[in-house]
Amino acid sequence: MDRNELTPTFEELKRVLGDSITDEQLWIELDKYLNEYHTAIETAKRGIIRKYGGSDTPTFVTGNSIVKKISELTGSEASVDITAKAVFVDRKDITVKGQMKTIISGIIGDETGTASFTVWEPGSVELAKGSVYNFRNCYCKTWNDKVQINIGSRGRIEPAEGVSMDLPDRQISVVSQECKIGSIKDGMGNVTVTGKIVSVESRDIVARGEQKTVFSGIIADDTGKVQFSAWSDFSLKEGETVCIKNAYIRSWKGIPQLNMGDRCEISRVDEIAGIIDTSCNRKTVEEISKIGGGLDITLEGFIVDVRQGSGMIRRCPQCNRSILNGVCTAHGEVTGVADLRLKVILDDGTGSIGAIINRADTEKLTGVTLQAAEGLASIKGEGAVGREMASKIMMKKIEVTGNVMSDDYGPSIIVKSAKKSDTDVIAEAEALLKEVEASI
Repeated sequence: MDRNELTPTFEELKRVLGDSITDEQLWIELDKYLNEYHTAIETAKRGIIRKYGGSDTPTFVTGNSIVKKISELTGSEASVDITAKAVFVDRKDITVKGQMKTIISGIIGDETGTASFTVWEPGSVELAKGSVYNFRNCYCKTWNDKVQINIGSRGRIEPAEGVSMDLPDRQISVVSQECKIGSIKDGMGNVTVTGKIVSVESRDIVARGEQKTVFSGIIADDTGKVQFSAWSDFSLKEGETVCIKNAYIRSWKGIPQLNMGDRCEISRVDEIAGIIDTSCNRKTVEEISKIGGGLDITLEGFIVDVRQGSGMIRRCPQCNRSILNGVCTAHGEVTGVADLRLKVILDDGTGSIGAIINRADTEKLTGVTLQAAEGLASIKGEGAVGREMASKIMMKKIEVTGNVMSDDYGPSIIVKSAKKSDTDVIAEAEALLKEVEASI
């Protein structure tokens, strides 16, 4: 997209960010998100605002806050006042941009409904379960079609003196919906999944100061496979086929996971036919975008861009992280170990996705070995390695398999294996010509 098309988005971001970013830097960020990362405009806006403004919401208020009931919230409010009772409150520490941060989250409700909330700058604020508060200058957004209430640096929380509030009884749905593994999405609840246990293991962890055992593994059906976790011992065994009722779906780094809670029911059933090859789960980019992520996904597409960070890199000898200027973010100054990597954009016709390819597959795809790369770098500099690799693979069709994760920049695949695809150019051209002629 060019600057003329992006001018409305640019002006909107300038109103939000003010003097926290220069005009030229903002144009650079927009170009990076949209043309280098290939993200959607809304994703780009959220990422830039979070980077320079500290949250997903504008740091200004146009006019006075409006007052709404929870059932009236749409998820697009920039400044709204809500009077509600604290139903559940949890103060916890999270990591943001490498630094520890304390937040308060939970559920608040009024006589019209309930919603989740987060206080991003709580300071000395303490919320008591069952007490009623005025939440001022909140902003709202939606996640999985549910409204989330946020209180940022502009917001404040005040006790609602003399206000009592009766909440309607919470209705819990007990109707479980049959769902194929290949169709599950983050946020789904009360799902019933039937599949074969591919693997299962247990491990002891400490949760909220208590020693607990968590059970996890992989379950598959004829449409896909997914990781599962359970806090109770359901005596699951590898190779058996089970029906899991009243499970819920949550994502980790964009990868949906099947969770078995207190209300979950497990039954053994007859073995189902056509279990998917668990070493391969073929998807299109469009399908990946809908589900958010997955394990061992295979996709095929053309390399349409070779991103910065490809070619020769240096890794920390202790943690294997890539380092910059001899500095590891975890271990400080280190002597880096040479390695090769490709960071590319794949397009399969339904969409594009970022892919990170390891040394072995980088050498296989480009024909440039680490030894050859070191020789080229010693003569022309390390930047020449990336350019040489790009010249060999741009617009080549490849097939990759790996784990797909999602973040603010969209989905990306950490490639476990990659190979060039044999393309019959003449046959594909003839098929395209027939399709064009049929549409005329």
